[in-house]
Amino acid sequence: MPVTALDPRTALIVVDLQAGIAGSPTAPHAAADVVARSARLADAFRAQGLPVVLVRVTARPDGADAVPGRTDASASGAAPLARPAGWDVIVDELGGPTGQDGDIVVTKRNWGAFYGTDLDLQLRRRGVTQVVITGIATSIGVESTARQAAEHGYHVTIATDAVADRSAADHEHAVTRIFPRLAQTGTTEQILALLTA
Repeated sequence: MPVTALDPRTALIVVDLQAGIAGSPTAPHAAADVVARSARLADAFRAQGLPVVLVRVTARPDGADAVPGRTDASASGAAPLARPAGWDVIVDELGGPTGQDGDIVVTKRNWGAFYGTDLDLQLRRRGVTQVVITGIATSIGVESTARQAAEHGYHVTIATDAVADRSAADHEHAVTRIFPRLAQTGTTEQILALLTA
């Protein structure tokens, strides 16, 4: 269904569009298209004087700040992934490491952008009641952030053509099964039209 409304104090949250993630293959939308659509939305939000939040994920090279707990994925006993320098730098299209003047940069060490960060505080100080979310990966950082935003009482909107995942199936599951229970969904163009109406 298309997005029906944007609150007067709506913020854009861009999840994990950083060098080490935006350069990876994604589906069903190419990462470059997700970045371009997110940048269009960011420019439009800034032009309306609305907050833009740029979220990046990082980790210590030794893995000491990794999320604890046993998982099937961790059972292999593999060492933490080595990340090249600059892996966690926000892409230039969104303003680089610190974004543009007035942007809020949030650094997370978990899937979602709320847990362990000051994101909720930053949004509430600005009177935000709704968030529009874009980014990579749909079923990981974007979905986790959307769940947390809904649990914090925000109206949530997902720009479905400005999110992508490692696989089309993972993306499709989040968009068709999870997001309708947490949010309204719509395209970048639909959101831009409401924003400038």
